[in-house]
Amino acid sequence: MRSTTTEPRNETQIAADPALPTIVITREFDAPPERVFRAFTEPDLVIQWLGPRRLTMRIEEYDARNGGSYRYVHIEDDGTEYGFHGVFHEVRPTERIVQTFTFEGVPDGVSLETATFEDLGGRTRVTIQSLVDSFEARDAIVASGMGDGVREGYERLDDLLSENK
Repeated sequence: MRSTTTEPRNETQIAADPALPTIVITREFDAPPERVFRAFTEPDLVIQWLGPRRLTMRIEEYDARNGGSYRYVHIEDDGTEYGFHGVFHEVRPTERIVQTFTFEGVPDGVSLETATFEDLGGRTRVTIQSLVDSFEARDAIVASGMGDGVREGYERLDDLLSENK
């Protein structure tokens, strides 16, 4: 008897810490840190994967360096726009990105995000910790459906990384 197996996609884990107003997102990718890091920092690559498939993306600025800033917009088919912006505080190639993140629909809701890129021997584990100013803000972010957008974006990143081997 012959069996066939398919490997499941890497799972995205999203956890809200009960003791701190943080969200931790963990995901593994089947590519080395250099390639995954590039996908997080080069605008031509970011635009291909960040966010849900149903939205198009326009990058107005994306300067991923210490002290650089970014602004991008996700657009619905009906023209509705969702803007996001922030500042890169630390960009350490293949290791770490520290940035602020603001959804312009909630302008007082600035989060501080730290992304780390861990080498797993040809694969990469990305862990993003997002610190917000209150438990209420954190719970609102989680309830907003952000998890679906993050998961779908990471599936798109999987596709991008497999195309560019």
